[in-house]
Amino acid sequence: MGVAFEKPSLLQRILPVFSGFDAPLLLLILLLAGVGLVTMYSAGFDHGARFVDHGRNMLIALAILFLVAQVPPQKLMALALPLYTIGVALLIATAVFGITKKGATRWLNVGIVIQPSEMLKIATPLMLAWWFQRREGQLRVPDFLIATVILAIPVGLIAKQPDLGTAILVFAAGLFVIFFAGLSWKLIIPVMLAGALSITALVLSGDRICEPDVKWPVLREYQKHRVCTLLDPTKDPLGKGFHTIQGMIAIGSGGVEGKGFMKGTQTHLEFIPERTTDFVFAAFAEEFGLVGGGVLLLLFTFLLFRGLMIAAEAPTVFTRLLAGAITLSLFTYIFVNMGMVSGILPVVGVPLPFISYGGTAMVTLGLGLGILMSIARHRRLVQT
Repeated sequence: MGVAFEKPSLLQRILPVFSGFDAPLLLLILLLAGVGLVTMYSAGFDHGARFVDHGRNMLIALAILFLVAQVPPQKLMALALPLYTIGVALLIATAVFGITKKGATRWLNVGIVIQPSEMLKIATPLMLAWWFQRREGQLRVPDFLIATVILAIPVGLIAKQPDLGTAILVFAAGLFVIFFAGLSWKLIIPVMLAGALSITALVLSGDRICEPDVKWPVLREYQKHRVCTLLDPTKDPLGKGFHTIQGMIAIGSGGVEGKGFMKGTQTHLEFIPERTTDFVFAAFAEEFGLVGGGVLLLLFTFLLFRGLMIAAEAPTVFTRLLAGAITLSLFTYIFVNMGMVSGILPVVGVPLPFISYGGTAMVTLGLGLGILMSIARHRRLVQT
């Protein structure tokens, strides 16, 4: 006599798809998404359909996060080399056939217009983590030199476009992988000291080297202006220094408790340029003040801490390096954006995760967090 098996219900078939998700990470993502929506409602109130579009972009990013979280890290590792190769090939195609806007050749028409450099924010750390996984247990100096070449190729192509902001983010993501792989402090400390000395010399000689007839090696003229504006934005308060000055005024005018939701005068009288994208933190700080800024920083800190915990508990070299690089890449986004808005870093066009408007950046964020969730989720599933 045959045994009858009860057919599982739809709920019973769906539940395993959601099992193993990292609850603290998911909660922090949802809280930050909520803050982003509230901020965009106010900052984008007089800016067309920015709030609706921001919500749509978040839903797309969450869908990508959910889908990528289903992919085992082993399959992600198999995608590393193809993604990196395709990304570099698209960067080369952009240099040859790309679309130029405002003096920058960053876009490529492949039926739809894409910005290939965005792909390298994920593909580069993936490729480097794959490389160090292959060299596990037998790392030598030549391995780090090859890793440096792997990193230098996309960074050089992106900087050439020019797109300094994206080049910095790709460089940082790759550098974090190399650092976690075991790069010696004997090599790191001299570079840090040289950087500190260069910055000190730049600050001390700011007036002289910022003269119009002084040419800077490597950097383009507009990049020189950004650095000189950082040193003294009041030299051109209605031109190149306007962004920095208005950002600092908005942050300062928020005080301790802020002016209140929808009551930011700098924001709604349109004194803050790019108030829904690069300078959205200035709009947030004006309305929610030091208290709101502190809460936002705490949420970001918890997110970074959770990401580093996932990296520390990752079972393989590949997953550990990748999780660490993605987490510290988020730190780079946060630090650079808040730094440039508050006047301690040059303006380089880096979005603030969850808060800034932008479809491509939100998709990249969802992809990165999806990989982080995949690493945490599959470690849990293996343990159980």
